[in-house]
Amino acid sequence: MKITDFAKGKVYTLADLQRVVGGWRLKNKKVAFTNGCFDILHAGHLVSLSEAAKHGDCLVVAINSDKSIQEIKGPGRPINNEADRALLLASMAIVDAVVIFDEPTPLTTIKTLLPDVLVKGGDYSIDQIVGASEVQTNGGEVIINPILEGYSSSATLEKLRSTGK
Repeated sequence: MKITDFAKGKVYTLADLQRVVGGWRLKNKKVAFTNGCFDILHAGHLVSLSEAAKHGDCLVVAINSDKSIQEIKGPGRPINNEADRALLLASMAIVDAVVIFDEPTPLTTIKTLLPDVLVKGGDYSIDQIVGASEVQTNGGEVIINPILEGYSSSATLEKLRSTGK
């Protein structure tokens, strides 16, 4: 068995995912969408993804590419490359599809897929959520999920730096 067998058929290009989402819609499936870097997976990510999955029949997770993360977070990030991050997310039973985007935000991805539900963590307000107006204009809804306090990849990295481990 190869490591990529865990994610077989769940990591897509945007064009391929657009066709998959179209198929789900033909079956009257409600599509939920969330996004993030997901650099170092932690319990906060699991809670966020689990909550997002509750809002649809299918969950799409869009992740920032390595290039995108470097532009946002600076040198030394990401810790895990985009292929590994996509594989880890795709291996989760609650995730139906993963797509990688190169831009600083997932706006192009959201406009292309037009999910029924756009889900972001509680550290955002509705006016800060990229793609919210596009989803709402298309008849979809925007959900702000509560976040699990005390968990973030950046905090984990800072803790590692401060303890020297």
